[in-house]
Amino acid sequence: MDLNFSGRVTRVVVVEEVSQVGQARREAQALADHIGFDGMDAGRVALAATELATNVIKHGHGGRMYLSVVCARGGLGVELCTLDAGPGFSLAQSLPDGYSTGGTQGLGLGAIRRQATVLEAWSDAKGSVVVARIYASRAARDVDVPYGALRLPMRHEEACGDAWHLHADGQAVAMTLIDGLGHGLQAADAAQAGVAAAAQRGTASAPDLINALHVGMSGSRGGAAAVARVDVASGALEFAGIGNISATLCEPTGSRGMASHPGIVGVQFRKTQPFHFHTTAGTLLLMHSDGLQARWSLRDYPGLLHRHPALIVAVLQRDFDRGRDDVGIIALRLGDLH
Repeated sequence: MDLNFSGRVTRVVVVEEVSQVGQARREAQALADHIGFDGMDAGRVALAATELATNVIKHGHGGRMYLSVVCARGGLGVELCTLDAGPGFSLAQSLPDGYSTGGTQGLGLGAIRRQATVLEAWSDAKGSVVVARIYASRAARDVDVPYGALRLPMRHEEACGDAWHLHADGQAVAMTLIDGLGHGLQAADAAQAGVAAAAQRGTASAPDLINALHVGMSGSRGGAAAVARVDVASGALEFAGIGNISATLCEPTGSRGMASHPGIVGVQFRKTQPFHFHTTAGTLLLMHSDGLQARWSLRDYPGLLHRHPALIVAVLQRDFDRGRDDVGIIALRLGDLH
């Protein structure tokens, strides 16, 4: 499978009153139209967005919805993610039509399930997170790619200085995360220059990719960057990072951090020194910018490691967003792309 995709900025819609359900629906449908969904499939996305946003109002006491374009096998899809501070629920119990805790007809989650290829939920004392991925009706059953990502601008900003890129071919998978220095338009320009360079270099070695980013980001304000390249056949992982990017390999037995070196890509840094790791199928590779606190541990969320990476990313962003910077986070389940 071949992928060459740069993540787009995540759209955030506040859903705190009934009138905002319509906004969520319109923005979701517009996103589906933008990526080429036909009228029927765009309508499916709009229906799912309506039901998710309505549930946030009725059962979660308000919250927000994230809308993202996701890359897939042979096309694109729409991801809808809602976060609320409500009492929580059991997804398995709530899916059958007719089940309701709010006096409604209980059709919402069942309707979403019928539209979505992926439907995942997490509930705890802090509230609920629901992720739905919707692809064109003609898409293959195995269309979904097991990754999750968010690219969120700092509050009150439109441009995002964090960016990510995912490239896969028959031999390797390369994942790149960039944090443009500062925030705003200049940081976004630096990050975009970096992902453009990553898109051209494909699955080159991690040091080669960092060097390509350095050339591509020269003349900008620069930033932090990290690249993880995984060999498909052997599971060998090569990592290279410059600046304050956190990278972790998460496994059932524990986690392994991957260190970055000082410097600013696009400005100045010493020779790139890669690190090498062995990975097995099922390992979660997760990278994020310093807009997310680094003190999280998936051990504090029993069972979350084994869930879809999109759900993992959303839960960590909910609980560890610093709230004063852009946030870029991407997670990939290794061994499931080919």
